[in-house]
Amino acid sequence: MAEKAKSVEEYLGALDAERRAALERIRAIVMRLVPEAEETMSYGMPTLKYRGRALVYFTSSKKHLSFYPSSWAIEELRDRLESYTTTGHSVQFTLEHPLPDDLIEDLVKVHVRDIDAGRRDGPS
Repeated sequence: MAEKAKSVEEYLGALDAERRAALERIRAIVMRLVPEAEETMSYGMPTLKYRGRALVYFTSSKKHLSFYPSSWAIEELRDRLESYTTTGHSVQFTLEHPLPDDLIEDLVKVHVRDIDAGRRDGPS
């Protein structure tokens, strides 16, 4: 897919229109909440950084899309993620079962809060 992309735009540009729109929606929500976030590529994934730390990553793969807010945010909001596949660091979703805007917002807000508090006792 877009593993070799050197920029967020290049990564998104390699996706089909539906997948690109799904990830652009996440990007727009995060940028609205955290306008000072900086875009970069990290680990081959589009990344938005806040205060020098990765705030979120987002990716597309063959069978699903993934949103990486932080393990802390996933744990804190686990009850709202029951209908999604989660790993320690990511929430997987599909075009047919996207993440709701308010859930994305709350996951981002938890991680911003933790970064602002200087939390570093686990992966972010």
